[in-house]
Amino acid sequence: MKYISTRGNGERIESAEAILKGIADDGGLFVPEEIPKITLNFIGELTKLSYEERAKRILSLFLTDYNEEELDICVKKAYGGDKFDDVQKAPLRTLSDGSVLELWHGPTSAFKDMALQLLPELMSAALKKTGEKSEILILTATSGDTGKAALEGFKDVDGIKMAVFYPQGGVSRMQRLQMATQEGGNVKVIAVKGNFDDAQTGVKNIFGDTEFKSKLADKKVKLSSANSINWGRLAPQIVYYFSAYADLTLANRINLGDKVDFSVPTGNFGDILAAYYGKLMGLPIGKLICASNANNVLTDFLKTGVYDKNREFYKTITPSMDILISSNLERLLYHVTNDPSKVKGWMDELKAAGRYDVGKEVLSKLQEIFWADYTDDAGTKDMINAVYKAENIVIDPHTAVAFKAADVYKKSGGKNEIVVVSTASPYKFGASVLGAVGVAAKDADDFEMLEILREKSKLPVPKGLAKLKDAPILHNDVVEKEKMKAAVFDFV
Repeated sequence: MKYISTRGNGERIESAEAILKGIADDGGLFVPEEIPKITLNFIGELTKLSYEERAKRILSLFLTDYNEEELDICVKKAYGGDKFDDVQKAPLRTLSDGSVLELWHGPTSAFKDMALQLLPELMSAALKKTGEKSEILILTATSGDTGKAALEGFKDVDGIKMAVFYPQGGVSRMQRLQMATQEGGNVKVIAVKGNFDDAQTGVKNIFGDTEFKSKLADKKVKLSSANSINWGRLAPQIVYYFSAYADLTLANRINLGDKVDFSVPTGNFGDILAAYYGKLMGLPIGKLICASNANNVLTDFLKTGVYDKNREFYKTITPSMDILISSNLERLLYHVTNDPSKVKGWMDELKAAGRYDVGKEVLSKLQEIFWADYTDDAGTKDMINAVYKAENIVIDPHTAVAFKAADVYKKSGGKNEIVVVSTASPYKFGASVLGAVGVAAKDADDFEMLEILREKSKLPVPKGLAKLKDAPILHNDVVEKEKMKAAVFDFV
């Protein structure tokens, strides 16, 4: 299996090198040259396996330059021990009407753990496989959850440093605290004056600066990424869609071969793109429901074919979705068109004018697969309350956005089993969740809210959040967006 750029510069490399590089030399994203195909028998066999074994089966189809022993070691290190608080790692909760795929049982209580516990292992193995002698510097922009999950995964990993940028005031208080208290001698956390798109654009510009990369090379440092633009981040996310489908058959919610719809809260388009790869492989997926918040650039795009980031930016109670430039959409456009020149043209237009139009033909292809809707903060809170009353479970705001989109889609005529993808623990957004279910906690601090929420939800407080109460603040840096490059060089 070789990997090529979405923008067609001719690179053709194996997965280990793609994982180390993170982004292609022409600024494009690495995609598999071919999509492996599976059978229903393959899915049926997954029902008998643990999550770790399911992961090895799926990943072996994409990471063909990793041998069986290497994958086994990587997967056991990622998902073994007591890192996850549920033996299933990504358990499927059956509700009265549909199911919820819970992806927040890892060490940082967010779905990013599903990939970011594995990526450091894949990257460490890749360093040995490729004989790379330079130190790897991972740069990541985060809208909340990626940062902490990446920091936790990469802390004190030999041969790798990591710098995380997040928008100042653009993450929840608990998310900020998770990052600001991060331990590890090889990590740095920096707030950026601006929004997530400013931080993400700054990181992309650093990757695209050949002079700067040359200066780093003089210090024997190479750049890579832990965002979902890195194939090593995206590939592990494909696994949990197969796992969910296998668990649906085990629960007798569906028969093998029945189509399933997934409703996914979507910001940077990585999580829902992983489901799309599953569909391309042969997983029986009907519709992929793209659920957005008030920053509804994706909803508009999937309804009109026009991607236009030139709009008001909203700070919402779903900060991980406060994004106007969805990087992984580039991979989708490549697979739908199989035309890297078109993809490059659209990305150039986005950079120059902030918009592009894919036309009616491409839009029609997209709408065969995707359905989109969005909800604002008021609708999000209403849905948290509605799910609590109907199912007696407490969900986080991002999950509520997906519930809302799933509900609208069902009412529009959706007939398949719908799985709502739950991307974060409600404990990470205590104030919003408690307010939505009618609990007055305005004067409570973050940790008093954890206890109030524990009583309301009947869920144990995640260990990683509880220990933050007494953790010292280790990262206080704040920079202007124009100073990100200098901050990176200072860290090196």
